[in-house]
Amino acid sequence: MSVKSFFAKIFANVVVMQQQKWMINPVVTQENLFHSLVQQAKQTQFGKDHLFLAIKSHTDFVKYVPVRDYEALKPYVDKVVAGEKDVLWKGKPLYFAKTSGTTSGAKYIPITKESMPYHVQGARNAILFYIQETGNADFVDGKMIFLQGSPEMDVKNGVKVGRLSGIAAHYVPKYLQKNRLPSWETNCIDDWETKVDAVVQETKDQNMSVISGIPSWVQMYFDRLIQVSGQKVGDLFKNFNLFIYGGVNYEPYRKKFEQLIGRKVDSIELYPASEGFFAYQDSQKAKGMLLLLNAGIFYEFIKADEFFTENPKRYTIGEVALNVNYVMIISTNAGLWAYNIGDTVMFTSLKPYRIVVTGRIKHYISAFGEHVIGKEVEEAMQQALNETDAMVTEFTVAPQINPDNGLPYHEWLVEFEKEPTNLEDFALKIDAALRNQNVYYDDLIVGSILRTLVITKVPAGGFNEYMKSQGKLGGQNKLPRLANDRKIADFIHELK
Repeated sequence: MSVKSFFAKIFANVVVMQQQKWMINPVVTQENLFHSLVQQAKQTQFGKDHLFLAIKSHTDFVKYVPVRDYEALKPYVDKVVAGEKDVLWKGKPLYFAKTSGTTSGAKYIPITKESMPYHVQGARNAILFYIQETGNADFVDGKMIFLQGSPEMDVKNGVKVGRLSGIAAHYVPKYLQKNRLPSWETNCIDDWETKVDAVVQETKDQNMSVISGIPSWVQMYFDRLIQVSGQKVGDLFKNFNLFIYGGVNYEPYRKKFEQLIGRKVDSIELYPASEGFFAYQDSQKAKGMLLLLNAGIFYEFIKADEFFTENPKRYTIGEVALNVNYVMIISTNAGLWAYNIGDTVMFTSLKPYRIVVTGRIKHYISAFGEHVIGKEVEEAMQQALNETDAMVTEFTVAPQINPDNGLPYHEWLVEFEKEPTNLEDFALKIDAALRNQNVYYDDLIVGSILRTLVITKVPAGGFNEYMKSQGKLGGQNKLPRLANDRKIADFIHELK
């Protein structure tokens, strides 16, 4: 055991003990945080406009502060971007995390001096929980790669602007600087395909022990490594034994990853976003990620099937239940108030509070009232993959409302690494698994409103072509798992 790994274990034990102090009092932790946030923001423009001085309870908060998404909060954000102080939070933010995908163009999410430390601590603590539970700390002696956006930033009215992953790159602890790859110069390359090739050249001869990134883009890195070296990733990097990921569900990728690596490796799931670091996998044995209730974020939850009704109930952490699909609402020490980030989650444990991300409230298929969500299609695909020797690179699902003949159906557009022996049987396995999860979808099949799903094979690289056409190739961008329209499906069909 090296000196570095020895001290890593000691540090892990200390941090886990510290975190357990709030974990055993989660409701009180959130109540105290709620009052602290309101108190600190009562003299801001937002606080004055929403009567923060009169807010003494969550009931008051619900009364005075409606749920908003970015578009609804934008008038306040625009003032912050314009350089005004004390708008959403005291003073001015340290950074704006720039993201894309809204109807009004780029989003500018404020990150403050109070919120930034939690973005850094989240990923660190996830690794320390892993070390404490498994006793494995040898990886700290090897090289670590974090596939992320460029750390270069612009300045807007005195505030630095960049991608969240690029901002976080400025906060890598000194004790990891020598272990960290790729180089600063390579990280600054904007074109994703060029960047991946440069990362391959810098890492192919190194002692890589930890690899981190969104699975779909790490998969591209692995493919290029194998092309260049002629070896499986696990043979090239003999000490690689920990994969850290976030952004999407790893399970549909796991079989292909193990094939590319040549063996199984441990994995840690993170749940970071520009709006905050929400959760991380605290155990290799338990399902779900630990919801961080002491990280400057007050949480509310709205049942997904009630979200679009008038005045749906907003639940606090002490009121949630297991296995219910909730829209997650946040109020933060960066000045986001009753903010809908668009994600849906489900609790897998209440002691401690652990969640899984089930999808996006806007990303679902309900062309016929079925309301199929991301979690359901991913689990259906995973079940079919477990029962066959097929491997999938990527997939998405869209409704086909007006087929040339026959009943409407759900079209699964799948890019296979290895096709199943019998594609029709594979489709039936997916369909059965989806029907088992979603009673509305099952009723539509039984009632002959829909027919069994149809699989369309996507040519190699087809989804990357789509992402490139949208200016979203690589980085933190993710292919939508499903949608209520046929934008992606129509693009793919035009490739054929």
